[in-house]
Amino acid sequence: MNDMVKMVVVLTVLSSVAGGVLAAVNKGTASQIEAQQLTFVKGPAIMSILEGSTNNPIEDRFKIADGDAETSFFVGVFDGKATTIAFEEFGKGFGGDIGVMVGVNVNEDKLVGVAVTVHTETPGLGANAKDKPDLVSQFKGLSVKESVSVTKDGGQINAISGATITSRAVCVAVDKALKSYQKIKPQLQQEIQQFGK
Repeated sequence: MNDMVKMVVVLTVLSSVAGGVLAAVNKGTASQIEAQQLTFVKGPAIMSILEGSTNNPIEDRFKIADGDAETSFFVGVFDGKATTIAFEEFGKGFGGDIGVMVGVNVNEDKLVGVAVTVHTETPGLGANAKDKPDLVSQFKGLSVKESVSVTKDGGQINAISGATITSRAVCVAVDKALKSYQKIKPQLQQEIQQFGK
């Protein structure tokens, strides 16, 4: 019995030490991981949506907490004024979550662009949501007050042929983003002021 207690104590100590080391490594590499994601995953989508901005939207960003979730907002400055933000939302696709970067002009309450950041969709079908602009180009100019869905569901967005589930997921992500935007718009307007000239 004494050996059993010793073994339990040793395993508990080893598990605690291993857990502590993993937590320290995770905390120590979090900023590097975020920098890599901003450069290679989210960055291209942000830069395509906020193309023509006179600032660096990846550097000019802020976070807002809404409940348990904290969202990063990337600011675009045009003609010396911070008028546009981009932020990421997710929808459930055929192969898993699809990340969608959504750009909104805060003054006009209109979508300026949408881009897929991450997905695990089928190559040649759902993956086209990221690789080809046919789907995402349809969102530009829509009002933030409109509900977004594919035409098969009575909406205004034409789905990618053979990838309706992926198209729906992108619409769901955009719709969620627009609802979130409307809910926290006063906070966004306050935060964005610090970036204008």
